[in-house]
Parts: sequence; C-alpha cells; structure tokens
Amino acid sequence: MDFSISKEQEQVIKVVRDFCRKEVAPIIKEADRTQTMHPSILPRMAELGILGICIPEKYGGQGFDYVTLGLVSEELEYLDTSLRVIMSVHMGLNSLALLQWGTEEQKQKYLVPQAKGEKYAMFGLTEAGVGSDVSAMASTARREGDHYVLNGEKMWISLATKAHNILWVARTNPERSDPHEQLSAFIVETDWPGVTRGDLHGKLGVRAGSTGWVNCQDVIVPVENRLGEEGEGFKIAMSCLDNGRFTVGAGAVGLIRAALDASVRYAGLRKTFGKEIGKHQLVQQKIARMVRDYEYGHLMLLKVGWMKNQGIRNTRETSLLKWFATDASFEAANEAIQVHGAYGYSDEYDVERYLRNSRGAIIYEGTSEIHQLMQAGYALGYRTDGALRCELPAYDEEIWHS
Repeated sequence: MDFSISKEQEQVIKVVRDFCRKEVAPIIKEADRTQTMHPSILPRMAELGILGICIPEKYGGQGFDYVTLGLVSEELEYLDTSLRVIMSVHMGLNSLALLQWGTEEQKQKYLVPQAKGEKYAMFGLTEAGVGSDVSAMASTARREGDHYVLNGEKMWISLATKAHNILWVARTNPERSDPHEQLSAFIVETDWPGVTRGDLHGKLGVRAGSTGWVNCQDVIVPVENRLGEEGEGFKIAMSCLDNGRFTVGAGAVGLIRAALDASVRYAGLRKTFGKEIGKHQLVQQKIARMVRDYEYGHLMLLKVGWMKNQGIRNTRETSLLKWFATDASFEAANEAIQVHGAYGYSDEYDVERYLRNSRGAIIYEGTSEIHQLMQAGYALGYRTDGALRCELPAYDEEIWHS
C-alpha cells in the first residue's frame, strides 16, 4: 500500500480547499445561523467537478479513485459538515449505487447528469419508525404490470428539497420469510405526481445543510426504474451504507483536524498565568490526543480507500473508520471548546459549530452502538459478510479515464 498523495490528488485537494476557504468560509456562519443552505453551494460544487469526483469519465465524472473521494470528504468537512453531507448523499449513497447496480440505461439517464452536477440525488432509507432496524420498513411498492405503486414517507433525508431523484427502498415481497428479501430499491424522480417533500428545522447541528422529509402517495414507478432485482433492496442499501459510511468517517477525520488547528492557533495566542496556554501541560494533553486521533483516522481513511480501489470487501473496516472517527471528532470538538474556554462557548469561534455538527454523525449511517455490535460480531465470529455482492468495481485508472 502506498501512503503518498499523487500530484493529481494534491491538485484536487487544492481546488476543494480553495473553494472552501474563499467561497464558503465567508458565508458559513450566516448560513448556520439562518439554518439555510446557501444557493451557490451545489452549483459551485458541480462546476468544480466535486459531485462526480470518482465516477468514470465515460459517465460524466472526473475519473479519480476512492482514496481521492475520502480525501475530498476530509477537506469538505474541515470547513463544515454540511459540505461533506452533500458528498455522502449525492455520491456515496446514490451515484456509487448506480455505478454498481444500475443498468446501462439507468446510468445514462441518471448517473451521467448526476456526475456532471446537472442533477442532484439523495437516498431514502430512514423512516419515522425505521432507523437501525431496516427490516421494519413501512414503505411499500406494489407491482401492477409494467409499473409499481409506491407509498410511504422517508424522514431525515439530506437534500430533500434540493435533489432531483431519490434512491428509495420499499417493501415489495411481504410473503417472503426472510424480511431482508422483502425489500427492493427504486429510482424515484421528485417531480413525479404524488411526490411531496419539505424541510426540517431546529436541528442541533449541520444547520447550513438541507434536511427534510419525502412522501410518496400512490406514485407510479416504471419497472425499468427498479435498481437491481426484486428482493435485492437490502443488499443494495447495505452497499450504499458501505460507501456513505466511508465518506462520513473520512469527513470526521477532517473535523478532527479542524478542531486541532483551531486549538493550536488559540493556544498560541491566549495567555494565562503569564504564559501561552499551549505551555500548560493539560492543554498539551488535549492537543496531543487530537494529533493521535487525526493520524489514526487518516491512516484508516487511506486503508479503506485502498481496499475499495482493489475491490476488496471492506464492510468491517469501513464500520471501524466510521465508528472511531465520528466518536473521535466529537471528543476533539469538545476538547477544542475547553481549550478556548468561554470564547469556545460562543459562535465567535468555529469550535462550537464543530461540536454541534459532530454529534449527528454518531447517529446517522449506523449509530456508534450498531458499529460496536458489528465489530464485536466480527471478532467473535458471529458475523460474516458471506457472498453478498456489495463491493464497488475495483478502480482501474485506464478504464476510469477512458
């Protein structure tokens, strides 16, 4: 495994970093305060090619590998979690699923405009009563000839009022004994009759992003918009989470780095008892832990990205990255506030936003408790991935850029 960053990756990181610093940083506090996504964010990310960063060029993307996806996610969350959420949902939970599971017709119709940033996409798994227990899905899709009739509502959906389509998981085969085989996945366009949606406000964090609900009432979905076969919805959803969790974990690594950098800056400026607070050992201890956790998380990011590039099953490793990095980002943000003292408790400094933003990732895309159970299951031999087709195609630079 090569730990070095290529010149091409360095260029991508610079583009993303400049975008974040020059265009987003000046507006992010106001967007957070007003709980609105700034209208320039999605179009600019599209123009810069960020929304198709690791999609092959023949499907409208930039053709970079999965490590680059992780590095970009880190950079986006370094500025604000809401930016990384866009990547997680549009790319990790939707576009990569189309790349893996979609027919050629589906890729041309949906993946190409998404990779180009002409269309935005979201993912519909969570419901009001369905989170970790996916088998409790209430949404239904009843087949009638050449179409399905879809009913249900999804909650806590990122980009709910911004996206043009949603990858929707619903129950199609209730008669099957295995609840996981009762689910199927569909590509649903948000302007179809019967689709309604709205925004949610009052969140603790990620306020500069878009989160809402999507409702389908007797929506007619053509059979050709089913992703995969009937009964493969659970496998598809799990593959989506493998990719989404990678971007969430990678983004959390960026938040750790942001908390670290903010703490180092402040520790060199603030003085108590006649010296910089950075010279106090307990402040040094906090900063040292952030350094440790950032290095651990960054190495895990590179490892999981490398595994994805090789086409190696990485559900366990992705889970570990997501669990460790999100927990560590919350601790880093919390300690950063402590380093800043009373000023860290106000929005004059960014660290209070880091803390609020970090809390959500401990819940979504698998709670920390779920990931602990997964890791214990692997270690004890109770959990195996079996032969589920949940791996992305291995990265091939020649093919991706053809």
